[in-house]
Amino acid sequence: MLPPMKPQSEKATKISVKDLNLFYSDKQALYNIWIDIQEKNVTALIGPSGCGKSTFLRTLNRMNDLIDGVKIIGDITIDNKNIYRSNDVINLRTKVGMVFQKPNLFPMSIYDNVAYGPRAQGIKSKKALNRIVEESLRNAAIWDEVKDRLKSSALGLSGGQQQRVCIARAIAMKPEVILMDEPTSALDPISTLKVEELIAQLKKDYTIVIVTHNMQQAARVSDKTAFFLNGEIVEYDMTNNIFSNPRDQRTEDYVTGRFG
Repeated sequence: MLPPMKPQSEKATKISVKDLNLFYSDKQALYNIWIDIQEKNVTALIGPSGCGKSTFLRTLNRMNDLIDGVKIIGDITIDNKNIYRSNDVINLRTKVGMVFQKPNLFPMSIYDNVAYGPRAQGIKSKKALNRIVEESLRNAAIWDEVKDRLKSSALGLSGGQQQRVCIARAIAMKPEVILMDEPTSALDPISTLKVEELIAQLKKDYTIVIVTHNMQQAARVSDKTAFFLNGEIVEYDMTNNIFSNPRDQRTEDYVTGRFG
């Protein structure tokens, strides 16, 4: 991989990945991944299907631990702490929230979905839960749409609304990093735009890493972009450079639609 150009204004590193290799039993899926992800930035992961984007994303909160036969070699540090040298996975997944491709709300009310995590952390005060739920829904830009139906089933919301409630549920845990695995791929264009606008607001307070197949979306929402191909990072740079002046021919071929 070509080393990224580092602008003088680059923010502090939140996540540092060094020489990461991942195997599913005897099949290698990630090869020698080196990447520094800056805090309070949006970092997009792009590349064709099966290139390792989502696999890499799941290494950042150890979701791959749930898959039998996975072996990981290398280092991932968040705030200079190696996440694979600690057994406190629950704390890690509190610090690193995740939003999946399809909304995965629980079959309960909107309120109870957002309050679920704080309750699991031992918060019992109704006043505190009310504050967390309202604050989280406001930060997810959906409070005005649901404030009069908090006790209604979350599954009755539209797809775009459900995804924003999923984001509110992640925010309620007070994470520092939010991982998003193609969060708008199942949404209509209007809902997609709302989620993209939300991402732009959230990066003021959170470090966001997003997997997307939508080149225009990566260009719109991200500060930096990493191009994955066959389990490797081919190029990682400021998003404008990736799309307007890539340094690797394979990157140019992908972002211009020659393959993928």
